[in-house]
Amino acid sequence: MDLAYTFSGFAVGFLVGLTGVGGGSLMTPLLVFLFGFKPAVAVGTDLLFAAITKTGGVFVHHGKHGSVDWKIVGLLALGSLPFSAITLFVLKHLNDSGKETTGAITFSLGIALLLTACSILIRSLLQRKAAKLGQIDDAHSNEANAARFQHFHGPATILTGAVLGVLVTLSSVGAGALGTVALMFLYPRMTTLKIVGTDLAHAIPLTAVAGMGHLGLGNVDLVLLGSLLIGSLPGIWIGSHLSAKVPEKVLRPILASILLLIGLKFVLQ
Repeated sequence: MDLAYTFSGFAVGFLVGLTGVGGGSLMTPLLVFLFGFKPAVAVGTDLLFAAITKTGGVFVHHGKHGSVDWKIVGLLALGSLPFSAITLFVLKHLNDSGKETTGAITFSLGIALLLTACSILIRSLLQRKAAKLGQIDDAHSNEANAARFQHFHGPATILTGAVLGVLVTLSSVGAGALGTVALMFLYPRMTTLKIVGTDLAHAIPLTAVAGMGHLGLGNVDLVLLGSLLIGSLPGIWIGSHLSAKVPEKVLRPILASILLLIGLKFVLQ
């Protein structure tokens, strides 16, 4: 069975490398529907999986490309980390009270998948609008110049982080796809490379805090986590190298349609 987990990790890693879509939106439904894990265990394991796999990407973005806006990361974290901790506290209180949390996690997972599917479809639209505005090089300007709400960009970014904190902690979905689209909306003149790097850097502390919280709640399968990691790393490497050869206009709508169907299944359960 461990080999099946490893192969699943490879498949998800390959799709992440190929499409750039976050692994949570693919991995968590796979663990629930294919392997029969409880939603809470699938979410908790995937959160730690995401924290580990995303770390390498940030080293590349920060060290090689210099494409992380740490001030925006700080603003997002100012909202996401406290709200992630609050969500974990509520989950622990419900567990201690003997109340079932599976329904809430399943419903949140469905909503997050539906939002992710929509974000995949509108991402290209936001990118085209950014191109018309003329993306600026943030190495020569601060984030306020790139913001949509220049007078409220701080509070708006913190609020975005808070929403992501709750959603990611409950579902493990959203740190990648939803975070990227939110930043594209808030900072339309920001370069795509910097948006991706900034979102990735914010996802690490968020998924780490949420993942460790779920570990404390007993919602992490460490054997499963190790098996997934072994398969995902070569999968991401191969998928990334093949991504330029696969037409995005074909792949993204198919992926969005699959996530819409899975999301509806979770919501309607």
